[in-house]
Amino acid sequence: MDADQPITSRLAAECLGTVLLLTTVVGSGIMGAKLASGNVAIALLANSLATGAALVVLIWVFGPISGAHFNPVVTGTIGWREGWRLSEVGLYLLVQVVGAVLGVWLAHVMFDLPTLQLSTTVRTGFAQWVAEAVATFGLLLTILGCVSRNPSVTPMAVGLYITAAYWFTASTSFANPAVTIARSLTDTFAGIAPGGAPAFIVSQAVGALLAVGVAASLWPRTDGGLQRPSA
Repeated sequence: MDADQPITSRLAAECLGTVLLLTTVVGSGIMGAKLASGNVAIALLANSLATGAALVVLIWVFGPISGAHFNPVVTGTIGWREGWRLSEVGLYLLVQVVGAVLGVWLAHVMFDLPTLQLSTTVRTGFAQWVAEAVATFGLLLTILGCVSRNPSVTPMAVGLYITAAYWFTASTSFANPAVTIARSLTDTFAGIAPGGAPAFIVSQAVGALLAVGVAASLWPRTDGGLQRPSA
């Protein structure tokens, strides 16, 4: 990320990237479910491959401008490690949530579905909460490890990790509070009932905190900071 970019450009990039990410997540879920004829495994395969591929591209495109976080726990972690102003972190979080919701609505429009919806898909229970903590822990560890040692591979590493995490976690790896909020607003394949969203977000925060602690011991920095992510 170019630190000299004006904050307006960074926020616009972060918002647009999050819009496109959620359009991919929800849209590929809708398309996968339509074409899979009831085969949930095929629908999930389509959903995971599309999401992972889109993440690689979106981080390549928007990383040099905003850092391509698209995720409040990523912004919170990077902001804390680098000493960002609280106002800067808050603006990032705001545009991520707004962008995520807009992305869901855009997917609904593309597939001729009612724009305003609430999910009825129940995702809850201890196993899924643990899965969300694990998914977020792995995502943050991937990002922090790559940024600390080999930033150029970050886009590919994140895309591959999320693709895999769709399959090895019981929750299908939301790993993102903005995504969780937005997916509560779609009653499609990717949805989560609003009542289950808060526990997912708490689990994601726990996973992120654990990742920060582990990363500090695995990749210590003598200057006390962490370079900003770039693609």
